[in-house]
Amino acid sequence: MAKELTELEKLDAGLPYDVNDPAVDARKLHAVKGCQALEALDPTDRAGKEAAIRALFGQVGRNPNVLNGFNCDNGSNITVGDEFLANYNVTILDIAPVTMGDYVWIGPGTMISTVNHPLTPKGRRQHLGIAKPVTIGNDVWLGGNVTVLPGVTIGNNVVVAAGAVVTKDIPDNTLVGGVPAKKIRDLENDL
Repeated sequence: MAKELTELEKLDAGLPYDVNDPAVDARKLHAVKGCQALEALDPTDRAGKEAAIRALFGQVGRNPNVLNGFNCDNGSNITVGDEFLANYNVTILDIAPVTMGDYVWIGPGTMISTVNHPLTPKGRRQHLGIAKPVTIGNDVWLGGNVTVLPGVTIGNNVVVAAGAVVTKDIPDNTLVGGVPAKKIRDLENDL
């Protein structure tokens, strides 16, 4: 007889899982505490802030900066490269991995989500979630109030205009905007 998977094993395998499961909830509570610790620091305490970011996130490159109002679902599923910036009131629902390259700037009020829910009332009443990772390349700027949905990959040298909702993958060297986000034009890569 096959062993029944735990909710965390279901989550990690990309299968529907119970969002109210105690082990899933424990990850969220850990993240809440880490976000509170970060928020409680003096904003001019760069060393303290960096230490709190490193304690909260899974992997962190050189010179990270997270401004006030940051929230996440797990923390340890967030990987950021060098020179990362999360502006005010950024939310990353990282129940699945969120991997970001170097020089990623996230505008205020932006949300990156790795979790989705069923379209059926029965599935929602069962408190089901479905997690899909988000990957963001190098030299990406997400403008203010952008939403990035589960399972999206954003390439290198991408700019997402303020207010856009990213529902599909975005190739390298592209400017997108709108709801849903669509290509506006190619961008020069001057590196």
